[in-house]
Amino acid sequence: MSLESRAGRGVPELTARVVRASFPKGTLAVRIREALGPLFEDGSFAEAFPRRGRPAISPGALALVSVLQYAEGLTDRQAADQVRARMDWKFLLGLELDDPGFDFSVLSDFRDRLIGHGLEEKVLDLVLERIAGLGLLRAGGRQRTDSTHVLASVRTLNRMEFVGETLRAALEALAAAAPQWLAPLVSAYWVKCYGARIDSYRFPKGDDVRREWAEQVGQDGFTLLEAAHSTGAPRWLREIPAVQVLRRAWVEQYHRDAEGVRWREGKDLPPGRLRLASPYDPDARYSVKRGSGWCGYKTHLSETCEPDAPHLITHVATTDATVTDTEMTESIHQGLAARELLPTEHDVDAGYVTAAHIVTARDDHNIELLGPVGLDTCHDNHQGEHFTQSAFIIDWQAKKVTCPQGKVSASWSDQRKNSGTPISRVHFRARDCASCPVRDKCTRAANGQWGRSLTLLPQDQQEALEVRRREQLTDQWQQRYNTRAGVEGTISQAMRRTHIRRSRYTGLPKTHLGHILAATAINIIRLDAWLTGTPLGETRTSHLARLELAA
Repeated sequence: MSLESRAGRGVPELTARVVRASFPKGTLAVRIREALGPLFEDGSFAEAFPRRGRPAISPGALALVSVLQYAEGLTDRQAADQVRARMDWKFLLGLELDDPGFDFSVLSDFRDRLIGHGLEEKVLDLVLERIAGLGLLRAGGRQRTDSTHVLASVRTLNRMEFVGETLRAALEALAAAAPQWLAPLVSAYWVKCYGARIDSYRFPKGDDVRREWAEQVGQDGFTLLEAAHSTGAPRWLREIPAVQVLRRAWVEQYHRDAEGVRWREGKDLPPGRLRLASPYDPDARYSVKRGSGWCGYKTHLSETCEPDAPHLITHVATTDATVTDTEMTESIHQGLAARELLPTEHDVDAGYVTAAHIVTARDDHNIELLGPVGLDTCHDNHQGEHFTQSAFIIDWQAKKVTCPQGKVSASWSDQRKNSGTPISRVHFRARDCASCPVRDKCTRAANGQWGRSLTLLPQDQQEALEVRRREQLTDQWQQRYNTRAGVEGTISQAMRRTHIRRSRYTGLPKTHLGHILAATAINIIRLDAWLTGTPLGETRTSHLARLELAA
């Protein structure tokens, strides 16, 4: 399938005349075409198509349809139907009124091509470049970022359901791909246990009985894997995705030794970041935040927030559910730098801020990372009056620390945390602290056997941390930081208009592409609202809350 150039094609005269007569005030599709012109050129996606073969449907048109699909919450089939039925869509796409459109399966093939050639970000890049050409987007200024959870398009399974469904999925795949090979292995017991979906199975009661059931499933899985990897089995059997998932899951969930198959427990299990959560989406992970658990991903949205320009999403990052916000701060800055859209001030919540991030953003990207840091606490988390780290005077050159009572530290040791973060451990003499009149406000080490100790970050990070702790207590800083709350509205709009909190697809690459298309759709909606003078929506307030405010 080769790429057929559509350069220079405008809106057909009949389509333009009929649409303008039918929609004198325009629609979203009409206004975007008139404001931005042909939004996506076919050449931008040329590398995803070979030079020879049957001409392909315009990738620029498919990119537009994919964005509109998210803007209106449509399935692939519904989006393809709209191309045939909607005059304003034909106007945006530059099609004749009698154009028959395309089969809906083409949209799935187009997404696969984008992912296969690393063009997932291209759609958002092109829209941002076009809007920047209108003077509505530029580097500098303020931006803000926040994240939200994304449910994978699979069920959340407990461990017993997971192993049972993983084995059932492998048996189903082998029964379809190699029925004659599988038939001698299958017993009546296997058909009874794994013939139906595992959620229709009633698990036995009692911990011991459940353990026996899980270990029997493990033994059955090992029997199947041994047969698939035996010398007499076709080599391609072990390449079936469901069999590969089964092999990985059994390594994570079971031990097998001379004593038999045993169920892994507690710390013997791999960490959640490395452990499969579903046999149907190997990239999805289970995570818990603020007491709520979900199986899937997280998405991070960054947007501009200047008062004299539309608020546009400039960066989208998608990770599995176990990746923390702290791990994404530098990645977001690098992504914004690649688009040449780095802000001067970046407003984020506490999850994105550490002392190292403040320093790196300032020194490497010339960004003021505006977000709260942890409070200055004492050694043993005292209640009431106590001496915090800020009460100690640090001499970085001499590697000495002086306490509020004038005592000088006895030792200074440069170390590293398990994460690799460099730190300095400072200790005071036990005899100095034992006779100190304000010892109770400083340390509670038993019987005076130990003196006060401090843990310090590198000098530039420690100083940035102390400055931020003082700043965030002022009203002026709080008023500046209030701007960050607006990103919650963006997440709410993305959730309501594009259903961004539930993935349409399986796998991290496709989920991320869906988030890119959703962000592009939000940008087009917001640009249209800006051009038509539509005011920003207000925060929704329940009737009960309004009654309280009125009282």
